[in-house]
Amino acid sequence: MAVKRIGKQTIKFHNPPSIIGTSSIVGPKEGDGPLRGYFDIVLEDDTWGQKSFEKAEAKMQEEAIKLAIKNANLSVDNIQFLISGDLLNQIISSSYTARQIGIPYFGLYGACSTMTESLCIGAMIIDGGFADNVVCATSSHFSSAERQFRFPLEYGAQRKFSSQWTVTGAGATVLSANGNGPYITYITPGRIKDYGVTDASNMGGAMAPAAIDTLLQHFEDTGFTPQDYDLIVSGDLGLIGRRIVIDMMKKKGYDLSENYTDCGIKIFDVVEQDTHAGGSGCACSAVVLNGYIYKEMKKGTFNRVLVMSTGALHSPISTLQGESVPGIAHAITLENLPR
Repeated sequence: MAVKRIGKQTIKFHNPPSIIGTSSIVGPKEGDGPLRGYFDIVLEDDTWGQKSFEKAEAKMQEEAIKLAIKNANLSVDNIQFLISGDLLNQIISSSYTARQIGIPYFGLYGACSTMTESLCIGAMIIDGGFADNVVCATSSHFSSAERQFRFPLEYGAQRKFSSQWTVTGAGATVLSANGNGPYITYITPGRIKDYGVTDASNMGGAMAPAAIDTLLQHFEDTGFTPQDYDLIVSGDLGLIGRRIVIDMMKKKGYDLSENYTDCGIKIFDVVEQDTHAGGSGCACSAVVLNGYIYKEMKKGTFNRVLVMSTGALHSPISTLQGESVPGIAHAITLENLPR
């Protein structure tokens, strides 16, 4: 009997896992944004001494995982599982990282939803008694993502105003059966939602329906309201997706206007840095969560936060063939004191 399941999609943990260490590494553009002081490492060069953008991304993820483990005062030998993924074909950044680190590995493809997807799975593993410590991680790189999903930078292609800037960075979280919080107390895994958006430059519009669906189900399952949270943050919807979510949730009876924002809006100054609709990419929610949100929760600025990473589950081939973009959103509740 699924005694930890409440409602249709939500899990309430009986032994909430604690976040005991995090890390965030970002590129130069991200480091020039409003959240610079929250990141552990800001690169001066987005190749980080590597021969390709892809190798640089793998290095970022590897170093983020090592740093998170160090910040948790643990060693690699203390970690039972690594759960990670990224945007590149066959999640190569994560797989090459796992090859180097040597921790038993679950590879995920959740696109930009990967950070909270990995935390959902990691939390279930720990609450279920299958591990004491796991590390959850993800990465993305503007230049490697552009090369795979859009156009090589050398083309100088004009970006649409609805487009978002893939965050160059990597984030990692160590979850433990022991610790002083913040704790993951609830998770609401999402369902695929696809409203027929075929424009790969409008990720916010494509992912917003999934975010709305997950939010509605979370509130229905838990009985919470938006006002029960100090902060509600989505991962990668940017300016366009956030506005859709606020408008549609208001029609459903939920006012998010006071405490809801998006990682893609927080990480860049969209005007000064010319990122059009904001940030996106696996690292977008990963570095904001493991940098800004985690550190503000440790300070007591926020005591209960709903983090919901959103993902566009398309591929370059599906886009070229005119297929629509499926969206997904996974939500986690973080609390300084578990309910």
